Amino acid sequence: MTAAGQLRDREHEGALATLRRGLRMMPEFRRGLPVTFALALVATAGRVVVPIAVQQVIDRGLGSPAGPDLGLVSWVVAGCAVVVVLTAVAVYRMNVRLFRTTETALAGLRERAFRHVHDLSVLHQQGQRRGSLVSRVTSDVDQLSVFMQWGGVLGLVSIGQLVVATVVMAVYSWQLTLLVLVCFVPLVFAVRWFARRLVQVYGVVRERVGDVLAAVSESVVGASTVRAYGVRARTAERLDAAIDRHYRAQVDAQKVTAAVFVSGEFVAAVANAAVVVVGVLLGLAGDITPGTLVAFLFLVTLFVAPVQTASEVLNEAQNAVAGFRRVLDVLDTEPDVRDPAVATPDRVRELPAGPLGVRFEHVTFHYAPGARAALDDVDLAIAPRTRVAIVGETGSGKTTFAKLVTRLMDPVEGRVLLGSADAGWVPLADVAFASLRARVVMVPQDGFLFDATVADNVRYGRPGMTDHDVVAAFDDLGLGAWLAGLPAGVGTAVGQRGESLSAGERQLVAVARAYVADPDLLVLDEATSAVDPATEQRLTRALDTLTEGRTTLTIAHRLSTAERADEVLVVDAGHVVQRGTHAELVDAEGPYARLHASWRRSSAGEPEPAR
Repeated sequence: MTAAGQLRDREHEGALATLRRGLRMMPEFRRGLPVTFALALVATAGRVVVPIAVQQVIDRGLGSPAGPDLGLVSWVVAGCAVVVVLTAVAVYRMNVRLFRTTETALAGLRERAFRHVHDLSVLHQQGQRRGSLVSRVTSDVDQLSVFMQWGGVLGLVSIGQLVVATVVMAVYSWQLTLLVLVCFVPLVFAVRWFARRLVQVYGVVRERVGDVLAAVSESVVGASTVRAYGVRARTAERLDAAIDRHYRAQVDAQKVTAAVFVSGEFVAAVANAAVVVVGVLLGLAGDITPGTLVAFLFLVTLFVAPVQTASEVLNEAQNAVAGFRRVLDVLDTEPDVRDPAVATPDRVRELPAGPLGVRFEHVTFHYAPGARAALDDVDLAIAPRTRVAIVGETGSGKTTFAKLVTRLMDPVEGRVLLGSADAGWVPLADVAFASLRARVVMVPQDGFLFDATVADNVRYGRPGMTDHDVVAAFDDLGLGAWLAGLPAGVGTAVGQRGESLSAGERQLVAVARAYVADPDLLVLDEATSAVDPATEQRLTRALDTLTEGRTTLTIAHRLSTAERADEVLVVDAGHVVQRGTHAELVDAEGPYARLHASWRRSSAGEPEPAR
């Protein structure tokens, strides 16, 4: 079955099927449920003590042929008080257990969902709105938490209350018990229809929550662009539209919930009226005592109360199930780039020690079925310790080349291998992620930094480094003077996404992070493409130190990078069309000579010739 077909099946599965599937993924919750349910039964059993006590007091204490028996009344009241206290203790323990169990289970679910999102390929993540992915790990799980802790308590108590109340009612009068059950039969069928409808409307609600988060996230992250282009009104309109769609979805859901509530209230009123009428007739016929009739009315109240709260529980349940289904959809998505250490541990192979070369064996990749190939039948080998510049026009396939080498994506056809002719070649698909990330490092063009200090960001490359080690690394790269100029040195906070630093400064920290990782294969997405001349000089010196003695693949956007490389690969429309040294290619007819001429004109500030 295709992935789309599986998704449709999940969308049409019932709430119970979703819950069963989810509970299989939360063993922590299953382990704590039996004791919690037992405490719920104890708590609800205590509630029927009052009706029983009322019946005993009326029929035996006050209605005794010998006159009121105050001793019996006292004992019944005292026993009732003890049971009420025990019931309160059971309720307290039930709540504590339920909260602890649900939070433990949901924390595990949130961690699994978060890690699974990171297991998905970059291509899959880019195909999803980030706000939607974030909402599945945050608000959707939060909604489930609210239901399991609030609706779960009501649900457990209500189920126990229904069971105990029904049993005691049947003991007092099977006729009246049958009457109550008959009154509620139509509501059972109505609730089933309402439940299916609520699944649909709350599925839309959870989708709209993702839309709002995506719109908010985009407007906050792109705040500078919004201000620069004066499009605050247009951005506000998009956000208002997302909020309005969420509002309408919530209103539609609440209309269905209100219908459930009204139906429950109506049936409860009919049941109470029927019990009063029929109960009085049975009493006149001598089939039940006055105390039994009064106790039965108390019991009917206990029976009806869960039904009256069912609309609220059902409302929260379907909202939670809709969110739960979205979380499970993430967990059910099979990663298209899988860690062999998890998927096929018996096939895991180690990369050979020492410098790593790269080999493409007839590699083809396209981003969607039927789309133009980003790389088409690429077959080449790059020797270890070679500094290679990959050049080409925008959309030629340069970035795809880099992502395949770092296994952020897998080829559609062919294989990517690392190693050397002497030590042997190992397919990337057989290398554990932990080993691959330790030997191969990619420095992206944006130099992404985490919201921490300079030292903490560098330590992502090699955990356990001291601040002194981090300072030494900057000194090795010739960046000590720049580091000393920061307000707090390595303790300087870089802000969210590193926004407290300039683009060039972020790249300096990213280069230091790659340096301490000490990779054997380095992939650079042109670190100097968008920096000022002074920072470019610092970066160039640092990169010379970083790339020395390492196999380096650089996506080159500047003439200087290609000129200093040992070898140049020219990519055009997914094919490697030229290969050689800068000196060889610049004098030969072909795309590289044209690119080189264009770079020189751009550096000199000359306009491009008309075509």
